[in-house]
Amino acid sequence: MNIIAQVVSSGITGNIASALGLLGAAIGVGMIGTKAAEAVGRNPGASGKVLVQAIIGMALAEGLGILALFLAR
Repeated sequence: MNIIAQVVSSGITGNIASALGLLGAAIGVGMIGTKAAEAVGRNPGASGKVLVQAIIGMALAEGLGILALFLAR
C-alpha cells in the first residue's frame, strides 16, 4: 500500500513541476511579445532587428518549457 502512495504522490509532484515549468515558459513568451511590440511601437525602423531577437528569445523560453515538461519528475 505504501508503494502505491509513493508512486501516486511522485506522479502528482512531477505533474505540478511540469505545469509550473510550462507556465513560466508561457509567461516568458508573453513578456517577450509584449516588449517586442512596445519596442516596434517606439521605433518602427528597428522592427527587423527586434523581430529577430524576439523570435530567438521566444524559442529559448519554449525550449526551457519543453525541458521542464520532460525532465520534471
